[in-house]
Amino acid sequence: MGQHVYGVDLGTNNIKMYSSASDNILNEKNVIAIKNKNEVFSYGNEAFEMYEKAPDNIAVSFPVKFGVIADIKNMETLFNCFYRKLNGGKNITGAEYCVAVPTDVTEVEKRAFYDVILDAKLKAKNITVVEKPIADAVGMGIDVKSPNGHMIVDIGSDTTEISVISLGGIVLSKLIKTGGTKFDEAICSIVRKKYNLIIGSRSAEQVKMQLADALEPDESVIATTYGRNILTGLPNAREISATLIHEAISELLHSIIENIKLILERTPPELTADIYAKGIFLTGGSAGILNLDKLITEETGLKVNMAENPSETVIRGIAAIVTTPELEGLTYVPREKQYS
Repeated sequence: MGQHVYGVDLGTNNIKMYSSASDNILNEKNVIAIKNKNEVFSYGNEAFEMYEKAPDNIAVSFPVKFGVIADIKNMETLFNCFYRKLNGGKNITGAEYCVAVPTDVTEVEKRAFYDVILDAKLKAKNITVVEKPIADAVGMGIDVKSPNGHMIVDIGSDTTEISVISLGGIVLSKLIKTGGTKFDEAICSIVRKKYNLIIGSRSAEQVKMQLADALEPDESVIATTYGRNILTGLPNAREISATLIHEAISELLHSIIENIKLILERTPPELTADIYAKGIFLTGGSAGILNLDKLITEETGLKVNMAENPSETVIRGIAAIVTTPELEGLTYVPREKQYS
């Protein structure tokens, strides 16, 4: 590929962009704050700090929902903001772009990822796409072009994508609407039910990061969270135990494992043998829950290989793909007739 190549991973919670010229990765919250309906007030990590805190005239939103682009206009605005930030405020024309797309979505939804860059008016020399499970695999150091089967489980913010890959392609893939956001909602619900305390999603996320354990946790492990008491309407603080958080997320974790089993049941026998030998590869920003790998091993009998930096495996995979000539065949240009 050319001198200036950019990799793009438009995630539900975070946007990751890679520049081959600087060999840098930008990783920020995929959030935009719009003031008075048309003025960009803030974006990225700064906008996320305003989430659930902003006044009525500032709308804070996530343009990507459940792994697909729900707000194309704001996504294009955000992409341009991050692109300029990555390049020190400059617009570089004639560059090449590679964007990751989920597998188990409609062709129109895949096309939207391509269109974000196409409509950014950057005079792109070339735009290609790569399936996220393939980028995940490359990012974890898997030889994706081999005839061996590999199972990739990517637990993201809104979705979990379970895929079996072989020979550089997707054999099976399933996208389920369970991820970090669902865990946060379950925590908000159980805290409200048990303590009559309303907490925000950001507070729930912080408690999850401190206490979440996929196996039976230690009851003595606690954290303090803050919210509003339903009965008095006043601010209140409560100590939350790891046991309560486990109770909140346990059913959701088991639903992910049931879908892993479902994909394994549908996998051709020869590839199943490869997966048994190599194990499951676990990645994604929400895959870092303590002992989740052990729970999957208990339920499936397969070893679990955890990604080193699970939130960035896709973008690191894209970075390897766009800078390694032997891997260029993993990308493709969407055909117009698929979307007519």
